[in-house]
Amino acid sequence: MNLKDVKPGETVTVTKVNGAGPIRRRIFDMGITPNTEIYVRKVAPLGDPIEITLRGYELSLRKAEAQEIEVK
Repeated sequence: MNLKDVKPGETVTVTKVNGAGPIRRRIFDMGITPNTEIYVRKVAPLGDPIEITLRGYELSLRKAEAQEIEVK
């Protein structure tokens, strides 16, 4: 399952970060690494962006970025 498929109010754990180059590096720089717990706070009406909470801070991700993050 990808992060973009998670419903608001759910907490998931990152299992793998896909992608290559700058997108993958940007995801890691934001603190999204394997075994990180992510709480999905809100999803915009059209699905983009997704607001999440991790490591004590809030973050908004584009749907394309969330698709690269595998969770369980």
